[in-house]
Amino acid sequence: MQATSPLPPFPQGRDDRLATPALLSERGFALRPARDDDLPWLRTLYASTRAEELAPVPWPDEAKRAFLDSQFALQHQHYLHHYADADFLAIEREGTPVGRYYLQRRAPDHLIVDISLLPAARGQGIASALIEHSQHDAAALGRGLHLHVSSDNTQAQRLYQRLGFVLLEDGGAYRRLRWTPQGAL
Repeated sequence: MQATSPLPPFPQGRDDRLATPALLSERGFALRPARDDDLPWLRTLYASTRAEELAPVPWPDEAKRAFLDSQFALQHQHYLHHYADADFLAIEREGTPVGRYYLQRRAPDHLIVDISLLPAARGQGIASALIEHSQHDAAALGRGLHLHVSSDNTQAQRLYQRLGFVLLEDGGAYRRLRWTPQGAL
């Protein structure tokens, strides 16, 4: 079931958007600005990130899909409204979409707005390479990097801890984490 109201369009991609990390380019991955025609697969990607959470809910599949479509639409609108200057990037492998990476680069810290991968692309080092690249980019400007992660997403939390992020705030459903370059406050 598709959302009935049209979703707001993505902003035009920034000229200085984050480049594809060499480690990913060598493996056939590329980053490109997200486009409005990406919305159908982005909706599917979003649903994949909530599948485990909704599995025990006793709703018919159509009701789950309608709920997920509405939640995706709200998230999309929120991201575009609050992070309009972010890089909204599609992650592709050999031209096929595998995920999204939304990164806001501004002082005092860069913000990972969202990083999501389709199930088949998870666990392959894609997120690690993107985050490490973003850390290098932020550090070159004397900035840190922060993000919010679901309290239930222990796999992502382990990744962030391994990459040097520390807990700033436990807000119940979400935890706020921050990484700073060596020697920075």
